[in-house]
Amino acid sequence: MAVLILAVGLLGAAVVQLNALKSTDSSRMSSQASFIAYDMLDRIRANAGADYAWSRDERAPASTAGASVRDLDLHDFEANILSFAGESAKGSVAISANEVTVSISWDDSRGAGAVGARETVTLTTRIDSDPEGAQ
Repeated sequence: MAVLILAVGLLGAAVVQLNALKSTDSSRMSSQASFIAYDMLDRIRANAGADYAWSRDERAPASTAGASVRDLDLHDFEANILSFAGESAKGSVAISANEVTVSISWDDSRGAGAVGARETVTLTTRIDSDPEGAQ
């Protein structure tokens, strides 16, 4: 009887540990997506005059010696998304007036415990189109 109680207790502890690992992985993915999105927003702020509107449905511009800063930034953004979450990940940069929205989504089936579950991180900020502040 004691062995049965011990076995049930150990099985319960194993289930709790597995759930903790799933949650930790999901949190790590969210943190990484936030870092990538903030990096992209910083790049847009540094080059505020360029049009960064982009969606992962289209390929990012190639990283060539003659590429513009915008093209290199979008290429790095796509490469970061792919390396962090694989081919199923999606990213986009939407610009409306002075408002920029960076969105990254990925397959989170493991963390959610459901096939096809997706997680999305979206950051929105306002960008000053006149960095000099001239009136």
